Amino acid sequence: MELTDRKITSLNVEETQRIAAALAKVVVPGTVIALEGDLGAGKTHFTQGLARGLGVGEAVTSPTFNVMSVYDQGRLPLYHFDLYRLEDALELEDIAFYDYVEADGVSCIEWAAKFPEEIPAQALWISITTREDNVRSIEVRTASGETQVLIDAWFARIQAAKHTE
Repeated sequence: MELTDRKITSLNVEETQRIAAALAKVVVPGTVIALEGDLGAGKTHFTQGLARGLGVGEAVTSPTFNVMSVYDQGRLPLYHFDLYRLEDALELEDIAFYDYVEADGVSCIEWAAKFPEEIPAQALWISITTREDNVRSIEVRTASGETQVLIDAWFARIQAAKHTE
C-alpha cells in the first residue's frame, strides 16, 4: 500500500537540485532514497542537490564504475549508490550495500528499481521522468508512515520556498 503519491515539476537542473536540497534539510539518520528514471533523467543532479543541502563540499558525480561513493563531511554521511552496472542482487553484498542502508547516514540509490526487493520498506521512492523541453516530473511515493512524515515536511519546505521567491 502506498500512503503517498505526490508530484513536483522541475523546469531545469538548478530547480531539481533546489528540490533535493530541501529534502536534505529534513532527512534523518537511516533515510533511504530510491531513485528511478531513464538515462539522463536527472538522478545524479538530484543527488548533487541532496549532497549540497547536507553540506557536502566536494563534487558529487555518478559512481557508475565505482558503484558506491561515501561523502561524510556533511550534516549526515551520504552513501551514493549507482546500481546500473550490477547484474545480480548477490553483488550488493560485495559493496556492503546492506551495511550502509542500515547505517546512520542517508543512502541515495540510483537505479534502485533493478533490485526493488532489496530496498528497505521505509524507503522514499523518487521517480524522475523527462517531459518535453527538458522539464522533469518528479514523483514521490512511500509505503511507510514514518517516511510519510518526512515527505510532508519536505513538501512544506518546498511550498515555503516558493512563497519567498
